[in-house]
Amino acid sequence: MIFKKVNKLNGELNIPGDKSVSHRSIMLGSLAEGITEVHGFLNGADCISSMNCFRQMGVDIRYDGNIVTIYGNGLTGLKAPAATLDVGNSGTTTRLMSGILAAQPFESRIIGDASICKRPMKRIMTPLRMMGADITSELGNDCAPLIIKGTTLKGIHYDSPVASAQVKSCILLAGLYADGETSVTEPYVSRNHTELMFESFGVPVSVSGTTVTINAAQKLIGQKIMVPGDISSAAYFIVAGLITPNSCITIKNVGINPTRDGIIEVVKKMGGNISYSNVSNDVGEPTADITVRTSSLKGCTIEGEVIPKLIDEIPVIAVLACFAEGTTVIKDAAELKVKESNRIDVMVNNLSAMGADITATEDGMIINGGRELHGTVIDSMMDHRIAMSFAIAGLNADGETKIEGSEVVNISYPTFYDDLKAMMN
Repeated sequence: MIFKKVNKLNGELNIPGDKSVSHRSIMLGSLAEGITEVHGFLNGADCISSMNCFRQMGVDIRYDGNIVTIYGNGLTGLKAPAATLDVGNSGTTTRLMSGILAAQPFESRIIGDASICKRPMKRIMTPLRMMGADITSELGNDCAPLIIKGTTLKGIHYDSPVASAQVKSCILLAGLYADGETSVTEPYVSRNHTELMFESFGVPVSVSGTTVTINAAQKLIGQKIMVPGDISSAAYFIVAGLITPNSCITIKNVGINPTRDGIIEVVKKMGGNISYSNVSNDVGEPTADITVRTSSLKGCTIEGEVIPKLIDEIPVIAVLACFAEGTTVIKDAAELKVKESNRIDVMVNNLSAMGADITATEDGMIINGGRELHGTVIDSMMDHRIAMSFAIAGLNADGETKIEGSEVVNISYPTFYDDLKAMMN
């Protein structure tokens, strides 16, 4: 797909449902008793992978393109899958589902695409083994394919070396079945969608600082879930509205969970014109309409406890920094190296090719803003967040920007290009 510079972007849009909440709604709805209705479900490839895996384990899940209806099997009602569970490109499905499978009375095998089979799984295998799980990497490289033989689990306290919602959620999901208390302490608080959803399904959760604690659950009760718009998807339009001349964009019904709103903090720190309206806390996850306008931006340092709150948005934040006056330093983000691609290297290499002054560091990047960007050919590395970030860069670069593998946006935002085009009219 090819992008050219535009003179303005204006309009309102509704973005797809939150990917993290959509995954968890499928998993907890499958383990619940009764019916769970999910409104606003993200119809992206990753979330469909979660849906299909639980269907393989005997859960009746119906989706009419609007509402997902899950007829839960209960905590102990999953069935042994007849074939390998294919997670596609979804790291969330792989890691969270492993916590559930570790306690089931059957053996399962998890595989995914080439990217998944390179992503690190030792970070969940270690704590699960501490709980008594029988989980192995088939090729002995701490990556998928994974073989999980369900067994009896015991509660542990785990000090996680990384602030990762996927690691935390994996352990907590295993903790639903474990004898005794299960707790996870992180260096910083990661997104808390699992904890919020546990409570809505009737599982008590205790939070103290960066430690989350649960006990084994007796049962989960089916719920009606309203999935907010995904702030990670909104991020591309937030950045587009800030850096494109003569622009004003309103993104409606966006989730503004305080464990996820790091990009809002960064935009304010950089002097961006951003505001909320229609703020609501009615659906368990806080939401708001977000309006952004073309702004004069200043570079800043992004580090520490804000990083887990914006880790998926760092690629597009790097684009934003190219249009800010002065230097932006991103630190403590080594996690970017083990996403769908090595996002540090991919962003630095491609932005450099567009004329940006950007340097990779061990745990982030340094960007000196203010240099004009020019179009080039971008290899998305089949990473959805890379493709979307460079679409925004291409709209603000001289000449043509061609994105190879642009269709990869279907993983999280199938209508992204249509929504972007609508802002140009």
